[in-house]
Amino acid sequence: MRLTAVVAGVTMLACAPTPKEAIEAQRRPAPVQSYKVIATFPHDTTSFTQGLVFASDGQMYESTGLQGESTLRRVDIKTGQTLQRIDVPSQYFAEGLAMVGDELLQLTWQHKLGFVYDRHTFKQKRTFSYKTEGWGIAYDDAGGLVMSDGSDTLTFLDPKSLAPAKTLRVMDAGRAIQNLNELEWIEGEIWANVWMTDRIARISPNTGQVNAWIDLSTLFPRSQRMPPADELNGIAYDRATRRIYITGKKWPRLYQITVS
Repeated sequence: MRLTAVVAGVTMLACAPTPKEAIEAQRRPAPVQSYKVIATFPHDTTSFTQGLVFASDGQMYESTGLQGESTLRRVDIKTGQTLQRIDVPSQYFAEGLAMVGDELLQLTWQHKLGFVYDRHTFKQKRTFSYKTEGWGIAYDDAGGLVMSDGSDTLTFLDPKSLAPAKTLRVMDAGRAIQNLNELEWIEGEIWANVWMTDRIARISPNTGQVNAWIDLSTLFPRSQRMPPADELNGIAYDRATRRIYITGKKWPRLYQITVS
């Protein structure tokens, strides 16, 4: 798809390119975009953020990781306070989080096991399995359910059976993009944190090409971070207002941004 216009800070998609244009686009590195901070909110510094989800009713949910510290939380976005929480069994290292209807899907890192919860009660309803590591996961009514495993490949899942349906390799100018982590669907694109970097890739779900990069290295500079408040990781999108929220592992702040 061809990038054309920016609406409320989000680049929209328009008509399909010609075959020649598509080949030329694949050879050029994706452009790097800047951002603007619209608002800043407190974020719990005990939260090793692995997944972030914004629901249509204004509720924010967060999956946190680390062995013996993993949780599922409902968070007050304005205060950063945890309103509801359950601890994940200590043998699991929790990862990404997605919402499908009234269910929350939470991945684990190396156990190849996911948990499905009722999003209102946090009662675990069932589990599901997958063959790779679990890193990030995101759902969109139009785009479907997609997960990452730390490689350069995204896997689309059937939203009902949670069985793998297809895979998509992510590339930029012929280079495979490794370490794809936390995911979010935003206006027809898959946004992905790239682990160990301060960049987010905006990925075409049709081709796997990176449409653009967002450089967030100045959002919370590494010189100001104290381990383990280290990596950028956490993207949530409020579809009703088109607001984008960003945070990181044990970061003190959650940021609302717009992209230029």
